[in-house]
Parts: sequence; structure tokens; C-alpha cells
Amino acid sequence: MEVHSVRRIVVVAVLLLVSVERSECERCFARLNWGQCGEEIGELDIDDCCQNVKYGYQTADGVCHSCGPPQWSEWSPWSYCNVLCGDGVTQRKRTCFAFGLSECENAEDKLQTRPCAGSCCDAKGWGLWLSWSACSVSCGEGGVRKRTRVCSDPPECQSACSGSSEETESCPPLTCPVHGGWSSWSGWSQCSGSCIDDQRGDATPPTKRRYRSCSNPAPSGDTVPHGNSCPGDEVQVQDCSELPNCPVDGSWGAWSPSGTCSVPCGEGLQLAVRKCNQPTPKYGGRFCEGQSTRTSVCENTCPVDGFWSGWSTWSECSSSCIQDRVPVRTRHRSCSNPAPSSSPPGRGCQGDDRQMDNCNNLPHCAVDGGWGSWSAFSSCPVSCGVGLQVSVRECNSPAPNHGGQPCPGDGRRTSICKTDVYCPVDGVWSQWSPWSSCKNPFHKNKRIRCERLSGGQTRERQCLHQNHGGAVCTNGTLTETRACYDVTGCPMKGTWEGWESWSLCTPPCGGTSQRSRRRICDPDYSRYSSGGKTSLIGHF
Repeated sequence: MEVHSVRRIVVVAVLLLVSVERSECERCFARLNWGQCGEEIGELDIDDCCQNVKYGYQTADGVCHSCGPPQWSEWSPWSYCNVLCGDGVTQRKRTCFAFGLSECENAEDKLQTRPCAGSCCDAKGWGLWLSWSACSVSCGEGGVRKRTRVCSDPPECQSACSGSSEETESCPPLTCPVHGGWSSWSGWSQCSGSCIDDQRGDATPPTKRRYRSCSNPAPSGDTVPHGNSCPGDEVQVQDCSELPNCPVDGSWGAWSPSGTCSVPCGEGLQLAVRKCNQPTPKYGGRFCEGQSTRTSVCENTCPVDGFWSGWSTWSECSSSCIQDRVPVRTRHRSCSNPAPSSSPPGRGCQGDDRQMDNCNNLPHCAVDGGWGSWSAFSSCPVSCGVGLQVSVRECNSPAPNHGGQPCPGDGRRTSICKTDVYCPVDGVWSQWSPWSSCKNPFHKNKRIRCERLSGGQTRERQCLHQNHGGAVCTNGTLTETRACYDVTGCPMKGTWEGWESWSLCTPPCGGTSQRSRRRICDPDYSRYSSGGKTSLIGHF
């Protein structure tokens, strides 16, 4: 039972952090979690990094150090009981984050242990093995397959499952399938005709062929799976559009009525004429035999009108894929069958000597991504200590498309910014000192043991680490005083409380290990009551 003092002495004390003079560069971090450094800033002098006491740095040995005053991390969760069934112990621990060689108060209090009872008496252990996986290779030798099993117990009982959760074994060798490959193309065959017959509306140009076989190698049929056949066609057919048109022999038409000269030039006929136009001879065909007139011939040179040759074959497409514009292919013909005469001038061929066709069925060309410009660095995100400024760029000049490669490298870069300003360090209370001995309030050297005269005792604490304009400790005082009675060795009436739990065995192993338990006598302090809570020191 305690009595809180009715008077308190308010004193403000400030203890400044002493900076540690260092100049070597270490990796600086903006976040600490369970003794691990996270969110790296970069390599900095420790003095620059530790302008912010919430930061930390990592030394070459991998240890993460706090820039702030020594402080404990939160306690870890309690571990599982160290035995599956029966009496055991469980532990938890915490870490001291310290700057330099300083230590937290009560530095040895890093580990706590308490009794526990194993809850896994009915643990079932491993379940049945699952099915084997597929072999790591589909054919050949050297493949392996695996199977697993699952521990069906809850996490705290996992140690009941001893041994591995996975088994591996070699697969039996399998013959690999042989996939077919094409032989080389044969030469082109002769065209199926010697000329192009344009007298029939349904006529098609003669064709030529070439062949290849799926024999280089042939696909296997005795493996599992069978080998793949060759993709594509074994025959290619191509029009012989380069052939000349087939000649057409002429045949006379009916005689015309007699009249003037039939032509203004050349060798014409007066009186009656007939024409070789049933059909007209073409492409080198024979002209009609016999005379076309029945009278004299007019002798003037006649112009020769031009006539088209056959179309050439289509050219290759101008590109193998579609990029900014659709690729095209072309073919040509010439006004040479026959060519128009120059003197006297004959009529040229009507129409175009060149045709163009879009290659719409081609795939789109792959577009590799290209970086846009870097943005300006962001403003420094902190007002004290050091921080990271960020600049970004986008993969949009151009953006990757149609299977093109993404931009190589990073889309984010950082730059360390320094404020050269130390961050404020708020003060933190130290732990209370032990209470002083209970003293007579009037005569410090006169004992009050067993008397119903209350004395006084005090305890103290300090405000540590306040620096750089940080807040002074609040919510309390530097000193506390309380009333007390000294009952050391005094005869008392009391009653026993129940037994406490058994302690841990000491030492933890060996034939001389022992454990103990105790019970407490609850004394009757009613004769020392002073109307409030009173501290009673000593024992009886």
C-alpha cells in the first residue's frame, strides 16, 4: 500500500545529447523496424544522416544503428511453448536501438521467460504424401519429380512434424520426339502452257510448281508424344504471268460496199473492202490470206497504234511488316505490242502502265519503347536532416507496342538533399530511482520502526536527451515524495494467501535441478492507517 505525497517539487532539467564526431560515410536509412533499417536514403556522413534522430545507419558489419537516444523496441510476441505437451517455457525479447556505444537503461533486460503448458498433446503430425509432380523434363535423362506432404497441426504444434516436407526422385529416361524439318525446295517445273490465252473469259495463266518434303528429319512416330509434322505446305504454285499472250490468227469479215478509198493513208482500197476482223489477228497471229480490196490500192504510210503487253508478276511488298504506312506491291506493263509509230504518229495505249496494291495482311512491326524526358526533381521533402528528391520519366516516346521491348533502365531516380539543420530531439524521462529509506520527518537520524508515526521517502528521475529545440519532458515531475511507515521486523497479525505457481527449474537441466513456489502472508496494517494509501517498508 502506498501514499502519494501531498507536496511535489517541480524542477526542470535539460540533458543535452552529445554528438559523436564521425566523418566516414555509411548507408543512411529513413525507417527502422525491429532492429532492421529500411527506406534507404543513400551513403552519407554519419553526422549528416543523424541530423534527424528518427533516422538510422548501417555499418559494414550489417548492424543497424539508431541516430536517436537509446531506446527499447516493442517486445516481440511470445514464442510457442518449447514442449509439445506438459510443462514448458515461452520467451519474448526486445532490442536496444543505441547510437554509438551507448546502452538502454536496464540493458540486461532483453529476454523474458514465463511458464507454459504444451497444447499439442494430440498433435497428428504429417498428412499423407501428395501425388508425384510431373517430371522436370519431358524427355531424355536427368529429370526429377517431387511430392510433398502437409503438416496438419496448427502453427504452435509444427515441431510434431519432424523430417522433410518434400521428397525428390529421378524420373525414368524417356525417348525425346523428333520434330520434322523441311528439305530444300526443288527447282520450279516447266509452265503448264507456253502462252496466255485471253480469248476465253474463264482462262487462267499457266502455272509452275516446286516441291519439298518433310524429311530433314522426318517426324518420329514411335515416341510419346509423336514428333511434330512440318508446318506449312509441301507444294508452291505460281502463275506464269511473264509468258506472252497466245497468237490469234485473223479471219476476213464481210465485204463493204464499194466507195472511196478506204483509208486516208497507207495501202487502202477503193470501191469494196473487207476487213480481217473475225477475229483480228493479235500477238503475232497470222493475218488473213488474200486481198482485202477489189480495186486499186491507195499508197500512204499509215500510223501504228500502240497496244499493251501482258502484266508483269507482282513485286515483293515494300516492307515485311506494317509500320507508319501500309506496305505496297507493284506490277508493270509496256505499250509495246506493238509500240505506237512515231511518223506518222500512232495512238498510245489507254490506261496505266503501273498498278499498285496494299499489303494489308502483313503483321504490324514491333515498336520498342523509348524514354520520355526526365521530370524536374521534386522539392526537398524534409525541413531538417536529409531527404530524397525524386525525378521520373515515362516510357512513352514511343510506348512499346506490338510485342516491342520495354524501355531499358529505371523510370525513377533520386538525389539526396541536405538541409544542414538538426531535427529537434524531445526529452524522455529516465526510470525512477529506488525510493529512499523511510525517515523520521522531524529527526532524520531517529528511527520510527514499529511506530505509528509516518515518515517520508523520495525518488527521482531525469529528463534525458532533449536537444536542438526539442520539447522538455512533460506529464510529471523530477521528484516524488510519499508518506511511509517502517514495519521492518515488527510483530504483525495476518493471513496466508494461496500458493503461487512453481518457478522454472534451476539449473534448467541436470540431476540437481530444483524448483520452488511460495505463498504470501497478508498482514493486517489497519493500525497504521492514516486515512489514505500508505507505503509500508521492511518485513515482519
